[in-house]
Amino acid sequence: MNDDDLVIQTQTLVKRYGRKHALDGLSLAIPRGRIHAIVGANGAGKSTLFRILLGFLPASSGQARILGVDSQQLAPADRSRIGFVNEEHTLPGWMTVAAVTAMQKKHYPRWRQPAFDEVIGHYQVELGQKVRQLSRGERAGLNLALALAQSPELLVLDEPTLGLDVVAKRAFLESLLYSNAAGDCTVIYCSHQMEEIERVADNLVILERGRLAHMSAPDEFCERVSLWVADIPFQGPPPETVPGLLQRQQLDGLQHYLVLDQDEGFADFLRSVGARSVQSMPVSLDRAVNGFLAKHHAAPTELRHA
Repeated sequence: MNDDDLVIQTQTLVKRYGRKHALDGLSLAIPRGRIHAIVGANGAGKSTLFRILLGFLPASSGQARILGVDSQQLAPADRSRIGFVNEEHTLPGWMTVAAVTAMQKKHYPRWRQPAFDEVIGHYQVELGQKVRQLSRGERAGLNLALALAQSPELLVLDEPTLGLDVVAKRAFLESLLYSNAAGDCTVIYCSHQMEEIERVADNLVILERGRLAHMSAPDEFCERVSLWVADIPFQGPPPETVPGLLQRQQLDGLQHYLVLDQDEGFADFLRSVGARSVQSMPVSLDRAVNGFLAKHHAAPTELRHA
């Protein structure tokens, strides 16, 4: 893939805080277009990655490029091509919505008022209201409207729905998914909420311990993870002998095995170790990702999409 086709590219990117590695040789290439979800456990390096990519933090070593530009050399014109919405939704509380909007218009020459109007229309926001009078969900919607109206090539959303109630989350996701402006840019979506990722993401990027652990379409990842429920007397086989094991639980006297890259032959394995009955169960993205992260947090390895 040509470098011009990538919105984010890192090569052996390292960020150290003393002896701790927040990023540990991260090499990542995210292509233009669609919605890419970045997930990982706390401490996986997501926030550090964003801060380096946006030029807020220097790397210890390695390279980071965003929209083809070295992240440490971003000029104002480069920054105008990037929209950013984080969990804080920080805006001047003393200003009115109209004043904040007018201020943004002056800073972004590619401002598209129809895009702003389309997104803000999902919320009960009056232009004369002061920002401090808005609910957290309304501020999130205003931030998204402002970001999309600047016509970004890349929109970075870092935990944008954190702290929002169910109704506000739904409004935010719908205004993102159905906005014509959102379709014109590449979206990087970071969230711990797997139901959101499952709904919006075309590409799933899993970080673990500052490294790339997996990247593929969400449904492709789910197809690689399966859940098997078996009636096995006593404790069953030692965990280290179970092929592809991510998690094992005992519930109501039955053994639950969450495994990676196993086919119907896994049922034969369970029967060979004494299972009296075996049943395969569907796996949600939330269960698959959390099982994968739990396994690799305990014993870090790399799993890359072939």
